[in-house]
Formats: sequence, structure tokens, C-alpha cells
Amino acid sequence: MFTIITGAQFGDEGKGKVVDMLAKEYDIVVRFQGGDNAGHTVVADGKTYKLHNIPSGVLFDVRLLIGPGAVMNPKILVEEIDMLAENGVDVTPGKLGIDAKTSIIMPYHMALDTLREEKRTVKIGTTSRGIGFAYMDKVGRDELQMADIAESDRFKRRMDEIVPQKESAIKEMNGDPSVVTSGLDEYHGIGKRLKPYITDVSLEVNHALAAGKKVLAEGAQGAHLDIIHGTQKFVTSSSTIAGYACAGLGVGPTKVDNVMGIIKAYITRVGEGPLPTELANEEGEHLREKGGEFGTTTGRPRRCGWFDLPLAKKSINLNGYTGFSLTKIDVLTGLNSLKVCTGYELGSETLGYPPELSDELARCKPIYREVPGWGGDISGTASFAELPGNAQKYVLMLEELMGVTIEYVSVGPGRKQTFKK
Repeated sequence: MFTIITGAQFGDEGKGKVVDMLAKEYDIVVRFQGGDNAGHTVVADGKTYKLHNIPSGVLFDVRLLIGPGAVMNPKILVEEIDMLAENGVDVTPGKLGIDAKTSIIMPYHMALDTLREEKRTVKIGTTSRGIGFAYMDKVGRDELQMADIAESDRFKRRMDEIVPQKESAIKEMNGDPSVVTSGLDEYHGIGKRLKPYITDVSLEVNHALAAGKKVLAEGAQGAHLDIIHGTQKFVTSSSTIAGYACAGLGVGPTKVDNVMGIIKAYITRVGEGPLPTELANEEGEHLREKGGEFGTTTGRPRRCGWFDLPLAKKSINLNGYTGFSLTKIDVLTGLNSLKVCTGYELGSETLGYPPELSDELARCKPIYREVPGWGGDISGTASFAELPGNAQKYVLMLEELMGVTIEYVSVGPGRKQTFKK
């Protein structure tokens, strides 16, 4: 069985928690895109693990893989491996595999990322983790791969070719070119340490599926940050939708069985870009504070708004979801009334689906359906039937409006705070 999990909004929907919950049912958990600009948080047995590269199923006895469609900062990866070891979780080469073709994020990528953002008239809100420039090198066929940093001769040959290019690029942007060669020995040392982890991810996944094993593919960010279909230019640098799992891992689309979307009971966004239902008021502050809406990677406060149905409909089309996991419904507790955006007004037009262009989406005014809220602490709720009546009605309303089954409901960050609807 091959299941793909993606975020249905702008990221930060709680994918890490859901993958952690489902991982025990799978043999392999594999990351198919993105880099360490995306953080996922796993809470288990009173401990909180903030991960960026290692797939979320690390706390279970499953095989973890990082596919060639991802980009990886090896320095961050070994820090995660060491952090987990300190907490009694041993991430050996038998536990984790990294594809030989996974692109490596180098210090010069981060420097170029920062310099480019500084020069933008309209800021994107990049994390300055070098993700975009690593993907640019992949597309430009100048990437440094996992296999390159693990072998001395390969590493030297590639850097002899790359260093002059990057020094020139950084000089042109008035940056310090010495960053290109700083830390090369450190990165090569990390590469040699990670050499035993190198594998062929496509081969592993296809062999596993042929043997009747279960594979869970984990995406990063969310559908509307997709490099092609998202809110350009305020997007990430990779494809975040379910279809890219096949391309990013090297698995044919006929092998996909399920696609689960992770979606919040409201909506958030980090960085710049349109967010039609954004709440710059006490209700928005309630969502931010009660939901802990601060970025795992940067700590930046997330922008918060009411649930946006038109964006959800587009995400359903982009991903082909077979089911949803609805997260953070507990955050809505205590609000007297709730709103759901069911459409937009754009000038004289009424829209039920987002316009394709970001500047038009930014001008959209939400059309709301208002419903009653609920009180009381629901974080200990163990079943759908135990939820307050208005909370049940809210979940069923979203399910009906989206036309896709909500399979799981989450009422808190802990592993045990999720139940089947």
C-alpha cells in the first residue's frame, strides 16, 4: 500500500503529528520534497521533538528515507541525529537511508538566499535556509549531491567547478565570497559520516511495494506553497502536491492507493502573500496564542484566519485527496461564534474558487457563513461522540462543504489526542 500525505493549506497543518500517529501501521516513511525550511513537531511521552530533515516516523520501528526530490543541509541532519541519540533514539544506517542524488544545501546557498531577499522590492519572507538556490542548482544541473560530499575525489572535482561560479555570483550581489570555501572540510567530514546512509530510494520503495509492504510518503509545506500551483511568488521552491511524490521518489502513479490531506480547522500562513480570511484582531490573536502559531523553523508568528473553503477546494483538486485529517479543532474552543469563508467577492464578481493570480486573490473579500462556537476543554476528548454538539456540527459542516471524508480529528498536540471520526 502506498499512501501520500500532504498539507492542504499553507503548511504548518500538523503533518508531523499525523505521520507520527500513522507510522506504526507502515513499514517505510519517506520524505519526498522540501528541505529544512519546513519543520515538523512530534510530541510523545511528554517529550517534544522538532525535526526538519528526518521523517516524522522516527520514534517507531520503521525504515526512514529521504528521497532525491528533497534538498538537505547535512549539518542540520547530523544535529538531528545527535539530538535524537541524546534522547535514546538511535538513527543508524539501518534506520535511515538518504538517496545518493539528494541535493546538498551548502553555505553559499544560504548566503545567496539572504542577499537576494535583501535586494527584493517585494519581500517573499524566505527562511534564508538556501532552499531556493539549492533547487536552482538542481534545475541548472550544477547541484552538489549526497554522493558527491561522501567521496573525497568526487567532492574535490565538483568544488573545483562550482567554487569560481559561486564566488562570482556572491561578488555580483556585494556579498563576501569567502563563504563559498568556508566550511568545506566540515561538510566533507559530515559527508563521510553519512556515507553508510546512502541508498537508492526509488529501488527501495518499489521493492517494498512489490513485496506487499506499506509505504507512507511525507510532504513538507502545503498545497498553496507549491512552486507551480501556489500563490506565486509567495511560495516555496519545490512542488508540494501529492503528484510530486511519484516524481520525487521515482514511483509510478498507478501505485498510489491513498492521498490524505492534513487541514486545520482554521488557516495560517508564515511570511508574505495573500490570505483572504486573515484576522488582525482579538480572534486572530486567540488562534495564534491558543494554537501556538509560531514557526517551528524560524519562530515567526503565523498569520491566522478563518477556514477558507475556496482554497480547500483548490487543494482537493490539486491533490486528489481520498480523506482528510482535521487538526487543531481544540483551538477554536472559547470563541462564541465561528466563521467559514464559503466564497469571495472580487470587484463585482462572486467566486466560489480562488482566482489563479495572486494579486487577484489578495483583493478577494471573504463571504462568510457564521456558526455558533462551543466552550469547555476538549483536549481530553477520546471520540467524536464526546465532542460538544456544536463542535460535531462544525466538523460535519466542513466535511459536507469539501465533499471529502474527514477520517481523523485532532484535539491537541499529543500523539494520543487524535481519534477516528
